[in-house]
Amino acid sequence: MAQDKGSKTREADAGRDDEDLGAGPDGGKVRTGPESSKSLQYSQEVTSTEDEPEREGRSLVTTHHEVIRRWAEERSGVPATVEGTEHGDHLGVLRIDFGGENDKLRHISWDEWFETFDSRQLNFIYQEQRSDGQQSNFFRLENPGREDA
Repeated sequence: MAQDKGSKTREADAGRDDEDLGAGPDGGKVRTGPESSKSLQYSQEVTSTEDEPEREGRSLVTTHHEVIRRWAEERSGVPATVEGTEHGDHLGVLRIDFGGENDKLRHISWDEWFETFDSRQLNFIYQEQRSDGQQSNFFRLENPGREDA
């Protein structure tokens, strides 16, 4: 049964916890491993909601739950998963939906999103602003222990 974007958003909002999500199990610190990318090496680590980019356009990386949620919500982003990529009862590919026309995305709660994010040992690589000063929606999820995150 198909759902419209509005009902998906309402479901996700209903599962949203308005309290600070905190740092997560790794204290916001970057996870490293044999498959860590060059992007990770050149990104500024963010371990607190108080951290600021060193310069516009700087690539940032974090595992801090509240930093990720605030970044997404400042851009009207909603936690989502790609339908059809599930593994049994486990969520599939994680995404943040910025209101595009991708009807393959299913909105989920932040709790579900972060449970999967942490169980997969992912890093969140992102930008606050592009080098021209415009707000950026760029992000990438990386598992430093696997090539196919």
